[in-house]
Amino acid sequence: MDFYKVIETRRSIRSFKKDPIPKKVLNKVLDATRIAPSGSNRQPWRFILVKDEELKQKMISACNDQKFVAEAPLIIVACGKKLPINRGGYMGEMSMLLDVTIAFTHLILAARAEGLGTCWIGAFKNSEIKKLLKIPDECEVVAATPIGYPAKEAFTESSKRKTLDEIVTVNQF
Repeated sequence: MDFYKVIETRRSIRSFKKDPIPKKVLNKVLDATRIAPSGSNRQPWRFILVKDEELKQKMISACNDQKFVAEAPLIIVACGKKLPINRGGYMGEMSMLLDVTIAFTHLILAARAEGLGTCWIGAFKNSEIKKLLKIPDECEVVAATPIGYPAKEAFTESSKRKTLDEIVTVNQF
């Protein structure tokens, strides 16, 4: 699929088929995530694949009762290891958020290219997910996404985006 078509048609999917994701397809998506750039090539990420049905059901509560997260055959949780650097002079140990977000963007775009739907989950209870998935203290949850084949056609272009004039300036804010 053309890269720009992937970007234009990626949407948050909240209804999934139960069809499993073929291993070859999932590995392709995960490999696109693996090769994402990171500051000084630190790669401070870990991606947890949540497949167990009972665990997926517990993730609903941890994701602020968003029931659709457990509908997909898989939930991917992106974690980042705290870094002893201070990007921008203000981010502190949470500088890893940039790197993990870049990799997670690779994941959702690669998923779209493979016909899979995702929904970037930013509304979650970090401590609850950390406990459920046995995530160590030196790491934090950055995002999660259900991933699977959409239950209905959902990949359409959207005109509900700001124009370039609304988001781009030259030389100053």
